[in-house]
Amino acid sequence: MSNQSNEIPRVTGLLVIEARNSNPNGDPDRESDPRMRSHDGRGMISDVSFKRKLRELVIAKDGPVWQEMKSMMGLEDAAYGIHVDQNTRDKAKSAKKEGEKKDLAGNHWDVRVFGSTALEEKDNFIRTGVVQFGLGVSAAKIRIQRDTNTVKANVDAGKNADRGMAPLGFRVVEHGVYSMPFMINPTAAVKSGCEIKDIELLCRLIPYAYSHNISRVRPFVEVRHAWYFQHVNRLGSASDFAVIDSLTPSKPDPKEPSSAWDDYGYEGTSVISLARNRFDGRFSNFGDLCDPSFITQLFNPPQ
Repeated sequence: MSNQSNEIPRVTGLLVIEARNSNPNGDPDRESDPRMRSHDGRGMISDVSFKRKLRELVIAKDGPVWQEMKSMMGLEDAAYGIHVDQNTRDKAKSAKKEGEKKDLAGNHWDVRVFGSTALEEKDNFIRTGVVQFGLGVSAAKIRIQRDTNTVKANVDAGKNADRGMAPLGFRVVEHGVYSMPFMINPTAAVKSGCEIKDIELLCRLIPYAYSHNISRVRPFVEVRHAWYFQHVNRLGSASDFAVIDSLTPSKPDPKEPSSAWDDYGYEGTSVISLARNRFDGRFSNFGDLCDPSFITQLFNPPQ
């Protein structure tokens, strides 16, 4: 359980995500092609997609990730529901009594952390969340591989055949490195009821977002780094843009797709060392959430 202050800190963060022969975020407007920016061919991952991965870890109450978090942090299942879960939506629709919406924030971790526009219908007490993830964009152009799936059951019921085809149904990015910024805003906590324990859970879940949500089209996606810059005060002690720019990986020729992590020359130890020197005196904690020792330092500081 955390020994940190109960105050929500002001944080600027950046996720560095690597994808290998996987579709990190399908685009429904393009037949589930990996999302790609039209003007420069760079890949994209939406904030909605990433937050969904975190919600799935909390929904799976019998799963190893939630069981570990529950044991480590002393969490109660009832206080960590997920509002976008279909069962919860059905209950919300059937319960229209005055005050019901406020209870949703009290019992649902994602409402406290990410906010919920669904609660604005009457009470209008939550407009946005404490934590906001930005658009993830790849550091270089991506190349998409499209292949036809062969399936045993016929996908076209009108044809009498033993085997069916899903033309170009398998679509993956050969290789990509994405940067996704995130912010923790203490001002929004006044309305959402978010507590430091909610933020601690978020930080502890991030490294497992993809590794515990693998699928056939997304077998090899990993959060390589989750940089966490905690400002000295809750107003903010450094430019968000400057912090993010100092941590964002780049490729010498971004017009050519990468084939491996080494194409970026991005070495985490060097990156954080340079950034700490640059922002010396303007952060209270600065490290990688993928490093267990940093998590321990952050949420279980020595007494």
